[in-house]
Amino acid sequence: MRHKLDGVLLLDKPVGPSSSTVLQAVKRLLNAEKAGHAGTLDPLASGLLQLLFGEATKFAQFGLDAAKEYVADVRLGTATDTGDAEGAVIEQRLVTVDEGRLEQALAGFRGEISQVPPMYSALKKDGRPLYALARAGQTVERESRRITVYELELVSRSEELLRLRIRCSKGTYVRQLAADLGVALGTVAHLAALRRTAVAGLRLDQAVSLHDLQALGEVARRAWILPPDRMLDHLPRVDLDPALAGRFRNGQTVRLEGVQQGPLRVYQAGRLLGIGEGGPGSELIPGRLIASG
Repeated sequence: MRHKLDGVLLLDKPVGPSSSTVLQAVKRLLNAEKAGHAGTLDPLASGLLQLLFGEATKFAQFGLDAAKEYVADVRLGTATDTGDAEGAVIEQRLVTVDEGRLEQALAGFRGEISQVPPMYSALKKDGRPLYALARAGQTVERESRRITVYELELVSRSEELLRLRIRCSKGTYVRQLAADLGVALGTVAHLAALRRTAVAGLRLDQAVSLHDLQALGEVARRAWILPPDRMLDHLPRVDLDPALAGRFRNGQTVRLEGVQQGPLRVYQAGRLLGIGEGGPGSELIPGRLIASG
């Protein structure tokens, strides 16, 4: 029997399965009616995956839009056709990079930069995913996009293998960042491993592994489900009185002096009502709302 569950489960995704495969496995473990996730991890990648259930699925976009943090292993001297360790080697070059040159190159990737998405991505050209075109041996022109790398630091280096910590905006392709870094260092490179360690204010040390979740009983598994608003902690909060809350729940714009512009999480008496948009003129415009039932 399926259960109506509302909330967020922070999972430490293992290397190997796709995000969708992991989601379906957890959905079966919890006998949940409705489930989704807020940001795919490639099969090669591991780490923090936000699994959403019931009403929390309404807020998936806010997980997708949030800043994310990774630990990435970048192997210098070898390029692959996919940009990661799953691809075939297409080029090899010598690596002669000292500490000064490496730090100079890393500095060039901090802040707002332009990035051309890789061919092996889910972006579409004329209705077809780029990765499908790439597998067919085709390469098409892609427009560069503006992304922001908030933090980029060298964690360790072992000869040609760099371990980097990256905090970046949505739309950042870490595999492309690895390839571009290789070029900036006068060589080539690919992404050898990737682990997501944070999404906005949610961190990997708060997550449960799939293996551990499978080993628990039904009640203990559900104890890992957090309230839907945990994935909205990075948004400013506003609280409404009962009269304004009633109008907001009915989809009406309300006036609230001093309301901050942009997306806001909205409460009444400590209960999440949903997401509103602060607009000009002290307007609070309803967005995605929690079902009141």
